[in-house]
Amino acid sequence: MNKKHTYKMRTKTLFLMSFLMISFFVISSCETDETQTVATFTELIMADEFDTDGAPNSTIWGYDIGTGENGWGNNELQYYTDRTENVTVQNGVLIITAKQEEFEQSSYTSARLLTKGKFEQTYGRFEARIRLPYGQGIWPAFWLLGDDSNGTEVWPQIGEIDIMEYLGNEPSKIFGTVHGPGYSGGESISKPYVLENDRFDTGFHIFGIEWAPDYINYYVDNVLYNQITPDDVPGEWVFNRGPFYIILNVAVGGQLPGSPNAETVFPQTMLIDYVRVYSRSN
Repeated sequence: MNKKHTYKMRTKTLFLMSFLMISFFVISSCETDETQTVATFTELIMADEFDTDGAPNSTIWGYDIGTGENGWGNNELQYYTDRTENVTVQNGVLIITAKQEEFEQSSYTSARLLTKGKFEQTYGRFEARIRLPYGQGIWPAFWLLGDDSNGTEVWPQIGEIDIMEYLGNEPSKIFGTVHGPGYSGGESISKPYVLENDRFDTGFHIFGIEWAPDYINYYVDNVLYNQITPDDVPGEWVFNRGPFYIILNVAVGGQLPGSPNAETVFPQTMLIDYVRVYSRSN
């Protein structure tokens, strides 16, 4: 074999080895990449695809009605109802509508749906595909609340996992949060996610968490943007104590967003394409 041919063979061999090493690195990176851990929980155990027009499925959803007598603890301005004007299923989506109207001594109405007593789950992947509303004073959320053991326990001891909260005057940003004893309200553990060059009110996005005994991972469109563990909270980790239920609502006003202003347009709608819950496949 001449030297020139030997050089070419060695060059090809080195190139092939380099290619295989790079390929292995890329494949390995994909296997451990944060965006892939979304698939850890894959067994579907509950889903509402909102395929039937009319009222939401009563075997899954109930309602909070009224003002909570104190604006649900946040000085919110809306009166929650179960009227079709505020909550209905049409054309494959659940529609929660916040309206500006005088109703039961409140100036706004909206809806707050919950699965308490109907579907409650410890651990799993909880996700929903949602298009959000917009405007100053608009405060939608997709969240979980711990069971209160028939009123024998109170917030924040029961725990709260906010999968998605959003302020309508910041249409490119959502945030995920946990509340518990010693880290609730303004002391909660939270992180925002900013949508680059887009807005959450112009299209649907998937908001989800993957919740296990020692972590809660937060996702937007299957991108992991935060992980909260027991080491991250200054008080008791109350997320291993029992089942949580799902809440979907659109608040108006309150301590966090402030009141609507003259530029806030009503009605505002949150559209939910689906809600799904998965457990770890055995």
